[in-house]
Amino acid sequence: MSDATSAAAPPPPAPLNPLAGTALVLGTLSLSLATFMNVLDSSIANVSLPAIAGDLGVSPNQGTWVITSFGVANAISVPLTGWLTQRFGAVRLFTMSVLLFVLTSWLCGFAMSLEMLIACRVLQGLVAGPMIPLSQTLLLSSYPPSKAGTALALWGMTTLVAPVVGPLLGGWITDNVSWPWIFYINVPVGLIAAGLTWSIYRKRETVIRKLPIDSVGLALLVLWVAALQVMLDKGKEESWFESEMIVILGVIALVGFAVFVVWELTDKHPVVDLRLFGRRNFLFGVVTLSIAYGLFFGNVVLLPLWLQQYMGYTATTAGMALAPVGILAILMSPIVGKNVSRVDPRWMGSLAFIGFALVLWMRSNFTTQTDFASIMVPTILQGAAMALFFIPLTTIALSGLTPDRMPAAAGLSNFVRITAGAMGTSIATTLWESRAALHHAHMTERLAVGDPVTTDMLAKLAAAGLSPEQGLLQVNRLIDQQAFTRAADDIFLGSAVLFLCLITMIWLTKRPARLGAPADAGGAH
Repeated sequence: MSDATSAAAPPPPAPLNPLAGTALVLGTLSLSLATFMNVLDSSIANVSLPAIAGDLGVSPNQGTWVITSFGVANAISVPLTGWLTQRFGAVRLFTMSVLLFVLTSWLCGFAMSLEMLIACRVLQGLVAGPMIPLSQTLLLSSYPPSKAGTALALWGMTTLVAPVVGPLLGGWITDNVSWPWIFYINVPVGLIAAGLTWSIYRKRETVIRKLPIDSVGLALLVLWVAALQVMLDKGKEESWFESEMIVILGVIALVGFAVFVVWELTDKHPVVDLRLFGRRNFLFGVVTLSIAYGLFFGNVVLLPLWLQQYMGYTATTAGMALAPVGILAILMSPIVGKNVSRVDPRWMGSLAFIGFALVLWMRSNFTTQTDFASIMVPTILQGAAMALFFIPLTTIALSGLTPDRMPAAAGLSNFVRITAGAMGTSIATTLWESRAALHHAHMTERLAVGDPVTTDMLAKLAAAGLSPEQGLLQVNRLIDQQAFTRAADDIFLGSAVLFLCLITMIWLTKRPARLGAPADAGGAH
């Protein structure tokens, strides 16, 4: 570690010179556009899953692979940010990442099968890896240390607004154009972002050093993360550990992770700098942020699935039900950014988790009769929790780090967070199906053939012109609607309780002495 620090010591003055005027505005815009496009792609497909699944001839649950495949590939490539930055330079790497993202987005739109779409999404996730951590570090280098909170607030706004715009835009495009266009829209946005970034930052390139790549560590990383995600995605289809394939995947993930940790801690140039977890704030900040993000993202995917499959919403109306989350998020993010150095960020994070718990508790009371306005109320409130969530916890996790460790730290932080998001999606949808099956079984216990309730119900349906078979199908559909609604309520309530439990983890961190700039506290801890 000392070698890396000493080698990086001479160059910081040049990259840390802040931008000013038009260059600062355009630089912030270009980085924000790229971040917006990246985060948008992790959420825009949420409300489009039923349409994509139907068009490609697969079930909606198989369609969730469109989301998780991107997330896992993205997570695997994120830790490489530190090594790639030193090998190619931050500006060159960021610009190339954006351009490749444009290309793979274009390919996703051409996918003719689920397998082809997943393959393209994997490629898209791989090239997207460096975009978010580098946008964060380049943005911080554009502002003076005293304005670091403002820079993080601007960066945080793009990561907050994109999940809001994603479902709304994805729903409208799916209903009014066709789902491939949710990927095609990245092309003009990405080209503008890449052009602006290169024109403004090309003279602010970071020092390039040719370090060896930790190929063994990278292979182990791909092995255990991929095995774990496939196990989570395929588990429900294969009856979990009753399947030999799931058992093998579980063993590969567990052993691969153990060997990976040992290897990374002993290698001279690890692909993932696990020693960062030796810092208390980084450890508990990242773990708390990632678990919370997994809960958050799992519920973000679950809600539109329930609305479309069991409440009769179109993709557009489901997106509209999720869109108001941006109102308070956008209004509050600048305020949070300006005050994160004055107010203890641990209090902000705690308030965010209380907010998420309240929102999810409100959703746990949803029924099949819940109207559109009632669905929107907790969505609006969730915006405030989101504004208080990302910025304070990111600030806590990255506090006290010197500039030369920021790319690796931001990369590792985003790796854990994105992996947790993909796994949260798989776990939420798996539990949803499992709880729905349980509720379905309980509700059908009294509906045996010959039962008075069943007979009376079928008689009423027959009077409406339905045959006995059609009547039973209609009854089963109504029971499914109730079962999956109750199952969604279970997930919402369980997530609310977990958010409250996570508050204790926030208080295991130290309050950073000065959050004006991460570099200022470099030797403070």
